[in-house]
Amino acid sequence: MAIPNIIAIDGPAGSGKSTLGLKLARLLGYLYFDSGVMYRAVTSAALKRALDINDEGQMTRLSETAQIDVRPPSVADGRDNDVLVDGEDLTPWLRTPEVDAKVSIVSAYPGVRKALSAQQRRIGLRGKVIMIGRDIGTVVLPEAELKIYLDASVEERARRRYQECLARGENIPFEQVLASMRARDRIDSTREVAPLKPAEDAIIINTDNLSVEQVFEKIKALVGFQSEKAAV
Repeated sequence: MAIPNIIAIDGPAGSGKSTLGLKLARLLGYLYFDSGVMYRAVTSAALKRALDINDEGQMTRLSETAQIDVRPPSVADGRDNDVLVDGEDLTPWLRTPEVDAKVSIVSAYPGVRKALSAQQRRIGLRGKVIMIGRDIGTVVLPEAELKIYLDASVEERARRRYQECLARGENIPFEQVLASMRARDRIDSTREVAPLKPAEDAIIINTDNLSVEQVFEKIKALVGFQSEKAAV
């Protein structure tokens, strides 16, 4: 069984797609590409260029004209990949508080989403890529040989996010995390441009009551790997 050249992993926030996608990319030696970094790249570039984040026209033009690239990591500083905008490595600035505070504004613009979907597609079609997102299998790379949709109940996903917050020393009430997760689900699933939904030919995996390793074993089987136990 040939390993798929392009693998799309979609799902709602907290479903485990980033963790599992990165594990799979490392196993296969593929590029790990979380499509969300594109929006962070545009936001970071806009801040560096002193553009008005609240000006949809400016943000759309930047998304259309800037050459954004995602490559395997060139620096051993903990990054999952290199993210370049017009040749400049912006990776160290993508997770700053300034970008955190503005990226949701930028990612909501339809023009930005359309332009970045085209850029994501350009990179994805190179192959040997695990692309993570919410509309990869439906919009960005509908021809992906393998489409996986990871899902879980909103309560389970909120619990996971709450545990992550506690591990970082953030004392946020669980009810607040749950409310935020529900709001994010509502926005993602009802937006006019590329709403969150499984592709018709996606394989849906519900991760409720499953550990990361259990889900990973399922995914490895889908891409042609067998666990040692299964091979016995």
